[in-house]
Amino acid sequence: MQNILVIDDDKLMCLALAKILTSAGYNVSQAYDGEEGLHIYRSQHFDLVITDLIMPDKEGIQIIRELRKDNNKVRIIAMSAGGRGGATDYLKWARLMGAKQCLSKPIKREELLNAVTAVLAMP
Repeated sequence: MQNILVIDDDKLMCLALAKILTSAGYNVSQAYDGEEGLHIYRSQHFDLVITDLIMPDKEGIQIIRELRKDNNKVRIIAMSAGGRGGATDYLKWARLMGAKQCLSKPIKREELLNAVTAVLAMP
């Protein structure tokens, strides 16, 4: 079973994503902020990290940078509903920082599962 870490300060979103992924057969851990997410990531093995980009304290771009510093082969999916300017700029930055897929919220079940399948298939 593949292990996925979901990081999102929106607890309802985090729980919804975890439910979708668990029902698809993945083992899912959740973190509700960036620091907690990094701590959990460093204490276990994960095949994939899914992170929101706009969060208090530590934003997703910082999380991606730190994850890549710890393991430059880490597979990451970034997601965002955007801030004042919308999600596009944030998701472009995430891609430049090493996210393998970028999703705009709200995320549909099939969109999430297709992205997860594609990223986990990458070497």
